[in-house]
Amino acid sequence: MRRLRGLLAVSGHLAGRYAPAPPASTTAQCSLFARTFQTLAQPEPVRLQKLSAPDSGILELRLERPEVKNAINWDVMRRLRSAIETIKADATAKVVLVASSVPGAFCAGADLKALPIPTIAVIEGAALGGGLELALSCDLRICGKNAKLGLPETGLAIIPGAGGTQRLPRIVGRSRAKELILTGRRCDATEAVMMGLANYCVPEGEAYQKALDIAREITQKGPLGIRMAKRAIDQGMAVADMASATAVEGECHEQLLHTQDRLEGLAAFVEKRKPVYKGK
Repeated sequence: MRRLRGLLAVSGHLAGRYAPAPPASTTAQCSLFARTFQTLAQPEPVRLQKLSAPDSGILELRLERPEVKNAINWDVMRRLRSAIETIKADATAKVVLVASSVPGAFCAGADLKALPIPTIAVIEGAALGGGLELALSCDLRICGKNAKLGLPETGLAIIPGAGGTQRLPRIVGRSRAKELILTGRRCDATEAVMMGLANYCVPEGEAYQKALDIAREITQKGPLGIRMAKRAIDQGMAVADMASATAVEGECHEQLLHTQDRLEGLAAFVEKRKPVYKGK
């Protein structure tokens, strides 16, 4: 710390307006130090943090690359995958909010369907191409009024390559998905809700708070039940017929019958009190 203060003093930041001018070699060294210090001080491009009580169990995953509007690169991909593995290994995690700290830009580049807990995409501004594909991999999508969503890849003579051609038709239907992908058309938040692409459209700047409110509701439910409900829906939608889908549901239901949380839920209902679930 003393060395840092010394270098800053030499550069004029702490020496006062009447400090003598440093030699040219020292100035060059300080300039190099300042650039290095600025680089080291830059925020991590991917930030994962736990919210504190009373929001315990809610995690926040943010992409923070304002200088390139959250453009993806291999380092960001690696960090996103590492964050996903961290969430998977956290038994206390209940809901993940996926958001961007960059005004007007959502984040891109990771498949969140692999997570066993609910994921909520917070969309303010543009979610185009890979940004929308990331949002499609989330369980819920909350849009601010200013959101613009689209898959413009065909305009570049390519196609969406991170799940867009498969997830979009499963969410909005085959015909509507073809229209959006083949034309590359962007839709606003109101239209996104109407077609089922988004769950809510709220005033600009309020998407995060709406997502947090929903996350809080989810965390009040039995965590094992939430995980199994998500698994039953996702795996059931992936099979070809209703008989196989209901079999998936039955397997998930069976796993919950002998849990401590189920007994706690029944006891709380009889005793007319709020249940205290432990995820066991």
